[in-house]
Amino acid sequence: MSASMLSCTPPAIPLDPVSLDRPEGAGALLLGWARLESRASLPTQDARFVLALGQTLLEHSPIVLFQAGLPGRPAAMLALCRSAGVLARWRLPGAREIYEPGDALCRDEETAGVLARQIVAQGRPLDLDRLPAASPLIPALREAMKGHGWLRLRPAAPCPRIELDPTWGEPESHFNAGRRSDFRRAARRAAEFGEVSFELVTPTPDRFDALFDEAIGVELQGWKRQAGTAIASDPGKEAFFRAYLRSAAEAGTLRIAFLRIAGKAVAMQLAVEWAGRYWLYKIGYDEAYARCSPGTLLMLHTLGAAARRGLRGYELLGEAEPWIAELWTRDEGQCLRLRTYPFNLRGAVAVIADALAWIGRRMGRAGR
Repeated sequence: MSASMLSCTPPAIPLDPVSLDRPEGAGALLLGWARLESRASLPTQDARFVLALGQTLLEHSPIVLFQAGLPGRPAAMLALCRSAGVLARWRLPGAREIYEPGDALCRDEETAGVLARQIVAQGRPLDLDRLPAASPLIPALREAMKGHGWLRLRPAAPCPRIELDPTWGEPESHFNAGRRSDFRRAARRAAEFGEVSFELVTPTPDRFDALFDEAIGVELQGWKRQAGTAIASDPGKEAFFRAYLRSAAEAGTLRIAFLRIAGKAVAMQLAVEWAGRYWLYKIGYDEAYARCSPGTLLMLHTLGAAARRGLRGYELLGEAEPWIAELWTRDEGQCLRLRTYPFNLRGAVAVIADALAWIGRRMGRAGR
């Protein structure tokens, strides 16, 4: 037998879907992440992210792992969740709950195709929000749906990012004179409150809870408390972030940053450092110090620190809010919302539901 034949990658086959509420499901997810992490483009593809959702925000929702490959050797996988009921659609864990992007893990286009055909064979509609536009799952599902239903793609909220190089070690140099003046003014005002210091921590598991509690306490002192979007305002979200970020601390990827004035934390960041990039999940600041823009000063500090450590990118997760483009970056990772409508009762109900929702939005705009 030739060396080329011996080195051939065995063809992938569909593997039985498995529920994540069973031990073998969690084990399969962790194994898949260990084998396929190099193919990941998002930290939300991490098994620990999905498992934390299953323990908290999605505790009562079915989560099923779809896989392709060989037994014990997964080559593609995607966890999907849904509401209860025979008509419910599959969706990405976390897209609705914390509005983060997600994607499948696939070794190559072939395994993406096997995975897509397995998912389509379930006969449930899909509603996959915030898929990266370059996801191999998109063309694979488009092909798999041929003869089985319709597929619809629409733009979804993008993911703001800053591509780093060594010049970002002095981040102020990337902004115009007016903005640099704003930064200097904010720094002077911060110093008027007291001694200013920055802290960027890689927490050990034994320090995690104290630092996490301090960070979400800062967030409660800002506008997010009134808006109800602070982590500590939502017990489910607090439980999720505590579980997920604790697992990140155990893996050594968690980063918690503070701006302190006279020793008091007045701005914070919760992030992970993974795949050569700084992924920012949560920010917050104490409104009593709003005059010195503490969140902006902390962002400048962590941008510079990321560049000096040789990281390649700074990713702002969550919603693409207007202030990000106005102040920090217009560079974005494009995302799409993918919906499928199989040729069956579930698909027909999904079509009708989406059509009625579209009509409702049109009538609402017309009535303004």
